[in-house]
Order: sequence, then structure tokens, then C-alpha cells
Amino acid sequence: MLYYERKSYWLMIICALGMMLLGIFSDGLIPSLQGFLTLQTHAARLINDFTVVGGVGGALVNAGFMGLLSLILIRLCDISLSGPTIAAFFTIVGFSLFGKTPLNTLPIVLGVYIASKVGGKSFSSYILFALFGTALGPLVSYLSFEAGFTGIYGLIFGIIGGTVAGFILPSLGMAMLRMHEGFNLYNMGLTCGFLALFFASFIVGAQRDIGIKIIWNTQAHLGLILLTPVISLLLIIWGSIMDGPKLGKNLLSIMKLSGRLPTDFMHSVSPGSALVNAGLLGLIGSLYIFIIKAPFNGPVIGGLFTVIGFATFGKHLRNCWPGALGVIIATLLFGKSLSAPGPLLAFLFVSTIAPLSGEFGPLIGLAAGFVHLSLVERTAAWHGGLDLYNNGFAGGLTATLFLALIQWFKGIKNR
Repeated sequence: MLYYERKSYWLMIICALGMMLLGIFSDGLIPSLQGFLTLQTHAARLINDFTVVGGVGGALVNAGFMGLLSLILIRLCDISLSGPTIAAFFTIVGFSLFGKTPLNTLPIVLGVYIASKVGGKSFSSYILFALFGTALGPLVSYLSFEAGFTGIYGLIFGIIGGTVAGFILPSLGMAMLRMHEGFNLYNMGLTCGFLALFFASFIVGAQRDIGIKIIWNTQAHLGLILLTPVISLLLIIWGSIMDGPKLGKNLLSIMKLSGRLPTDFMHSVSPGSALVNAGLLGLIGSLYIFIIKAPFNGPVIGGLFTVIGFATFGKHLRNCWPGALGVIIATLLFGKSLSAPGPLLAFLFVSTIAPLSGEFGPLIGLAAGFVHLSLVERTAAWHGGLDLYNNGFAGGLTATLFLALIQWFKGIKNR
């Protein structure tokens, strides 16, 4: 492992352990562990804010523990700590504040592992499918604890369902990538949403309830408020030390890239500038939450962490602001509150389609962001909240629509 990778790896470990310690300091050791255990058997479908269900302590312990598990998996597979793996780490940690647990994600990983062996591939080549595929964790929780099965039978059924889903994900993920041609950064969001539609249809056909419910924390907590800014500053400091005097030039180089998948800023430009870029987007996102006076709860921090992670793998300020502005305009035009759960999460996650504005300009990005808000508020009901990356699902559909129109107009122009 290279020097910068070792240091960055330890930085990720510090972030994960720091979250666990913050949780224990907030609620105490025993309540935090009790909250952590409560989360393992609780509903995980969108939107279940774990800071309410398991308390702040339980949610942070769960998120930090999931982060450590992802790092261990990356290390065991001997994968370099690059843009995609850092994006996976922060996404897993963030979504473990509102949906992912060790119990509901390990069957997904097992399914991907089996798929790699059946396909004659190394598990390391499928590791990103396993890490991002944990978006279907709510499927395991639903089958285990909500579908009406009792005791060990429910758990077995959930494990089987999650393993089957994980087995399907690699082949489906590659097909979905071809559909939007890399203009949706959360490709596994589209993949998991597509697959979740089928599972949701079977569940409804079996006459089981899969209605959407929202658990959303509105209470202020100093630890949650400071969490994202502190981690963002750590990334900026460490990235600045790595790049030194070349930092400004490298940041400008990042801004010139469209961000289209796969664009690894750590390898194509430099690790230091990629981490600084991540920290800057984290601070800007946090500032927006402060301005609109929204709560720093589980889903909001999950959104901020996902922005931070993918700022090493496709996102930067130049390609993110048009989509975000489009969401704001749509929110105000439709008479919605900027701090309401739907518009707020759409603002944070709309950067999944940042490559559209990076490739085709800010007007396309703004229009796509406007459309994204309307679509994302419908798609969760389609799959019953079984796909945690609902914005990735809607973003994939939006990117495909705009890409088709752009290519059609280009064809007309060429003729």
C-alpha cells in the first residue's frame, strides 16, 4: 500500500472510530449498545432516521461499525484506497444512519461473493457491487421483521432474499451503466431501484403492506451538527499537506473534468486535491443546512457524507451547483419547503447527475435538477423504500432521459 493510501486509510479508520466514540459519549456505553442492537431488528426502509429509532448513540455506533466493516472488506480484498472505495466508505457510513446495519447488509455481500465465484471472477473485481449494493439492506430487514414471518423463519427468509438480490446485482449493474452511459454517479442506486421494483411487486402481490412511513429527527444535537464540518476540515488539512504548493493547480484540474463515470480524481489528478475537494463540498453542504435551518439528523448527514465520498469520484463545485439550483427553483416554484425531507434530500443527492452539467453545461444541469425533484418524490413509492439510494434511482432515469434527448438533437444537427 502506498504511503498516501496508508495515511488516508488510517484517516478513514479515525473517522469511523470517532463516530462510535461520539455516540458513546453522547448517550453512554450501555444505551448506545442497546440502541445499536435495536437497529438490527428495526424497519430500515425509507425514511427511518436511526437517530430516533436507536438514539444518537446507537446510530453513530452503527455507522462507525459499518465503516470499519467496509474498510476491513476493502483491505481483505487488497483493493487500493481510491476514489471509488472512499466514495463507498462514506456512502456506507452515511446510510448507516438511516437504513444500513450489519445484519441487513451482509447477505447482500454474500450474494455478490457467490456471483463472483459462479462467474469465475475474483471477489475483489466485484467489491464495488458488494459495497454499494448494500442499498438493498431494507429488503433483508423487511423480509425478516416486517413481512409477517416469525422468529428464525423470518431471519432465514430475509437472508435468502438478500443473498438472491446480491447474486443478481453485478450483471444488472453493468447493464444499468450502459443505459445512462456514466452520467449517473449512483449507478447502483438505479440498479437497486430497478431490482427493488420486482421485489416490491412480489410483496404487494402477496398482500403485504409496503407503504412509505417517515421517521425524521427534528431535535438539535451538537455532536450531529459538528460531525460533518469537523470531518470536512480533517480532509482539507490532510489533503493540503499531501499536495502542498500544487494544491491550487490540482483543484483547478479537477474542476475541468466532467465527472462522468468512472472519473477517479485521486488517480487522474492527485489524492490531496481530491480530499480537499471532498472537504470543501462537505463544508458547503453543511453551510446550506445551516442557512435553511434544517436539522442535522441521520438522513441529512447521510446525504452530506455521500457528497463528500463522491467528491473523490466525480463531483466538484462546478458540476454540482446547476443541479442543486434546479432543485431549489423547483422546490420554491411548487410551493414546498426547502427544509422538508423530500426537497432537502433531493438537494443533497441531486449531484448524482452532476456529470450532465460537467459534460453539457450548466443549463442542462439546471433543467435536470428541476426534473429530478419531481421524479424522486414519486420513485420511493414505486419500490416501497426498499432501495436506500432512491435519488440514484431517480437520477439514473433523469440522466437517461436527458442523454437520449441530447443525442437525438446532436444527430439532427449532424444530419
